[in-house]
Amino acid sequence: MKYFDSHAHYYDERFSEELSGGVDNLIGTLLSENVSYIINIGTNPETSRAAISQAKMYENMYTAVGIHPSDTRFLSDMEAELLDIESLILDKANKCVCLGEIGLDYHYPDTDKEKQAAYFEAQMCLAERLGIPVCIHDREAHADVMDVIRRHPSVRGVLHSFSGSAEMAEELVKLGWMISFSGTLTFTNAKKPREVAARIPKESVMIETDCPYLAPHPKRGSLNHSGNLEYTNAVLASIWGVSAEECAAITENNAKRFFGL
Repeated sequence: MKYFDSHAHYYDERFSEELSGGVDNLIGTLLSENVSYIINIGTNPETSRAAISQAKMYENMYTAVGIHPSDTRFLSDMEAELLDIESLILDKANKCVCLGEIGLDYHYPDTDKEKQAAYFEAQMCLAERLGIPVCIHDREAHADVMDVIRRHPSVRGVLHSFSGSAEMAEELVKLGWMISFSGTLTFTNAKKPREVAARIPKESVMIETDCPYLAPHPKRGSLNHSGNLEYTNAVLASIWGVSAEECAAITENNAKRFFGL
């Protein structure tokens, strides 16, 4: 039984700081033993290049490149930065299968919502023009994220580490979008995501780690990695009333279809 990790950040400094033996050894072991594919996700032009560099080392690691809403505070030339992202997508050697992670994050009180919105809108337009799916980060910005999605009906994507309501998820599914669950699905207070998982069609669901963050129960607080997908998969399987093997196969097939692999 193998799992498809639809959202990871293996270039993150936490791996080099906290992991003995090196991240390359970890990735190689995971892909040979219990992970079928990994999507390595960038958050700005620099980390997108780092994600690409890693992915080129492994046959079954692919990339998404884009500008995360929280990273917009460090950027100032949107036109040049988006041209950079576009060039990374268009280079087939970069193994890019998605534009992301993009979106809105309203968690912090000093958030520049207008700047985030400008980058989000521009990247949705880019995805529309290139015909590439998107991976969306939505933190405490559900209504505004949905407004942008509705304005771009030809764009398809995934809401990663989904935190919205079941009603929001059902609307997304009707629009042809996917929902991805991270380790938060395993948390003891995860009533809302479990309700979502129970209500939406199985063919609309993927699983992810968002590693090195969001380690699942009982690994909370530790360095997360794709090997921990077994815990998220087990909870999802119990919600669906299927075996762990069937759940892993369903989410793997969904992810392969979504990313065109």
